[in-house]
Amino acid sequence: MINGEIRDREVRLIDENGGQLGIVENQVAQALAEDRGLDLVKIAPQANPPVCKLMDYGKYRFELSKREKEQRKNQKIVELKEVRLSATIDQHDLEVKAKNCIKFLQQGDKVKVSIRFRGRQATHGEIGLQVMDDFYELVKAHGLIDRPAKQEGRNMFMVLNPR
Repeated sequence: MINGEIRDREVRLIDENGGQLGIVENQVAQALAEDRGLDLVKIAPQANPPVCKLMDYGKYRFELSKREKEQRKNQKIVELKEVRLSATIDQHDLEVKAKNCIKFLQQGDKVKVSIRFRGRQATHGEIGLQVMDDFYELVKAHGLIDRPAKQEGRNMFMVLNPR
């Protein structure tokens, strides 16, 4: 709440430099803010009496948005890329998929490795597990297992994190 929105009778007032001005009536605090060309901003509404501060609210909002923008700029967004294998994949195809997976891991992304079982393959989960193990042997220099291989219905998943 700022300026006229504050309806409390008395407020604990803090000046623009952080100094305590004590408990004053709302009208006095509003007049003081107006004289100094600042806004009266309620900081702690749950306190008794509520705490208000004299500040330039527009400048405060601008600095806040600037700080948030800077934090978003510095933050690294980790994407989840997916590499799909099959239970009957050939060795060379596995190496090509591993090369792509290594590229994703070097860019700093997580990689979800999945196998979709077709038909009767779903009853032979150990074959898919062996393919996952072979795949991990090819990429283990660049990634760590975040979630180990686990079969759920007709699919098997494994998630890798970059080293």
